Amino acid sequence: MKSDVLPVTTPGTSEPGAPTGPPGTPGTAVAGPARPRRLGARARRGWNRWLLVVLLALLSVPFVFPTWWMATSSLKPMSEILRRVPTIWPQDPTLDAYGQVFTLQPFAQQYWNSLYIAALVTIGTMLVAAMAGYAFARIRFPGANALFVLVLVGLLVPSEVTIVPLFRIVNSLGLMNTHWPLIVIPILGAPAVLAVFIMRQFFLALPTELEEAGRIDGLGRWGIFWRIALPLSRSALGAVAIFTFLKSWNLYLEPIVYLSSKESFTLPQALTQYVDAYGGPMWNVQLAATTLTVLPVLAVFLVAQKQFVQGLAHSGLKG
Repeated sequence: MKSDVLPVTTPGTSEPGAPTGPPGTPGTAVAGPARPRRLGARARRGWNRWLLVVLLALLSVPFVFPTWWMATSSLKPMSEILRRVPTIWPQDPTLDAYGQVFTLQPFAQQYWNSLYIAALVTIGTMLVAAMAGYAFARIRFPGANALFVLVLVGLLVPSEVTIVPLFRIVNSLGLMNTHWPLIVIPILGAPAVLAVFIMRQFFLALPTELEEAGRIDGLGRWGIFWRIALPLSRSALGAVAIFTFLKSWNLYLEPIVYLSSKESFTLPQALTQYVDAYGGPMWNVQLAATTLTVLPVLAVFLVAQKQFVQGLAHSGLKG
């Protein structure tokens, strides 16, 4: 017995079994407004994307323009830099300023000083912060929370407050005009507190099942940290590396206090030494030296930017 119920069709759709083919042929179902609607939505998404790109480009101008001005002005003579109407691109590019950077003072030695100090401070801070962060996150001992709060207080203490007692300690040890204070104090002092906090937050977010699996395999506390926790903390270590390298690279107050000879200067201190016979700044030479100074920072950030973003994200997961 055949059913008396007929199939229900909607405008723009074909009946069951209806032939399909090019529009206008006999028996062909006419397409409804679905396809134009999809094309319109796709066009709107395309326009929204382009508007977002233009908006982000405009917002990036205040951040990109100072770097552009620094790099291009290092190729200008002093007369062009001091013009009343500034030029966006140098009219007569020259590399004389880059040559004067290395002839007026031992810039290569100063560059090496900053580079190896920042590298040692970064590696040492990563190791110390990883161990301290793991201890605060995974090892339960009396007064752990109080001790961690005491460590965080180091973030509230300005470096200018502690510079006098540190100077007296360094002077009594006979370490003035050496790089030891610029290496040891940042690793073991207040500058490493932020790194300890980031590593602790990351280790708190690690599943405890990983440690239990390590104990089943016979690993002790050090083995679990070295073989399981530390390899998994690359993203947090990347964030710590960028923060630490940038802070050590830009350190200015401490080198002024501890260093006195040009051969031992670091770059932030060396940039202030490019002056003429009257004590006025040599802007083109200073800008050329500054352009050379920012290259390692850009390289470190480009290499570790993915770990940097992931480390910031993980540091706020659990605490």
